[in-house]
Amino acid sequence: MENVKWIFFDIGSTIIDESECYRLRYQEAVAGTTISLRDFENKVVELSKQNMKGDREASKYYGIKLPPWHQEAEKPYSNAKAVWKQMDAKGYRLGVIANQSAGIKDRLSNWGLLAYFDIILASAEEGISKPDIEIFHRALIAAKCVPSEAVMIGDRLDNDIFPAKKVGMKTVWIKQGLGGLVEVVRQSEQADYEIENLSELLSLF
Repeated sequence: MENVKWIFFDIGSTIIDESECYRLRYQEAVAGTTISLRDFENKVVELSKQNMKGDREASKYYGIKLPPWHQEAEKPYSNAKAVWKQMDAKGYRLGVIANQSAGIKDRLSNWGLLAYFDIILASAEEGISKPDIEIFHRALIAAKCVPSEAVMIGDRLDNDIFPAKKVGMKTVWIKQGLGGLVEVVRQSEQADYEIENLSELLSLF
């Protein structure tokens, strides 16, 4: 990618592995019901492929309550730090644009990741959420760069790729988690690049 100065990341299922959080949520959702865990998981996958919030829509489909999110089960992907060290060595600046609850800087610090990011914009602090393009504009203003000098990396087409393309940023769809199951309907919505994990970024930058 030419002329790129800033690389922005989503958090969930992009730099943070949420698989254990979902596993616990599914187990608690079907506990005490006649719904099997496998059936619930299959419904989540089916709905996620339709660009829906799979777990929420599956709970509505079965008429059951969706349990609280197990934030304590979140953990960074094992290859994250090694990737960022190499990106930093190449001169790239890193940032975060994410829909996250309050305290994301503290959580990044606890994970040993805060030092890697120069700009962090989270929905709770900004008062706006993706896919609102305003949060992307704010990130670009903070970075003092034009859209063509920035890349957005995320797992969700609706929240990450589409709005970033709309403001003129380059995009990388990282197909991890439920967001990676979505099927692109229109070519205009296609990310500039697709990868399966963070390590593959090193072949792009």
